Amino acid sequence: MAQPRTLGRTIHLTISATFLTGVAAIGVGAVAQATTSGEARPLTITIRDVDGATVGRVLLQPEGFTKTRLSVTATGLPPGYHGFHVHTTGICDPAAIDPATGKVSPFYTAGGHFDLAGATHGNHAGDLPSLLVAQDGTGAAAAVTDRFRVRQLRDADGSAVIVHALPDNLANIPARYSPSGPDEATLRTGDAGGRIACGLLK
Repeated sequence: MAQPRTLGRTIHLTISATFLTGVAAIGVGAVAQATTSGEARPLTITIRDVDGATVGRVLLQPEGFTKTRLSVTATGLPPGYHGFHVHTTGICDPAAIDPATGKVSPFYTAGGHFDLAGATHGNHAGDLPSLLVAQDGTGAAAAVTDRFRVRQLRDADGSAVIVHALPDNLANIPARYSPSGPDEATLRTGDAGGRIACGLLK
């Protein structure tokens, strides 16, 4: 009578081991697929000023299945708040010309704010909290967003992160300040001013 019970137990353990091996294989396959797609790999971006000097780094990494964590460290920037956004095009040309004015507009080649929904400023997918820089020129910030995934920034023309010269008001101009509300420039950029540094994402 003991032999059938031992045999049954052995069969049960063999099936369990086979099952667990299959589950492990599926898990490895899922990780490999995510890594291949570029979603699971952290991405580091170097930020440079108009002279080409490195003034910061950005780390982008997936946060769960639907969010992205963005961390930035900076050095050698002017003290105060600076608008900080993801822009549409991965070209950081410090000598770029704005065709509307014919004048040099550093990093104009990065295009406008990254936008997946045709929104105005404050609701662009690439709008992020302003970067606060201390008196010694250093700054650090982190944010988690569900407005974009890393893979969406790695399209054919890439993307860029931009540090602006001025604070970003996120187009927050209440009616009590102005009967007409925010103007076109405010709705587009949050009045964050010129672009003083750019990080290329391709």
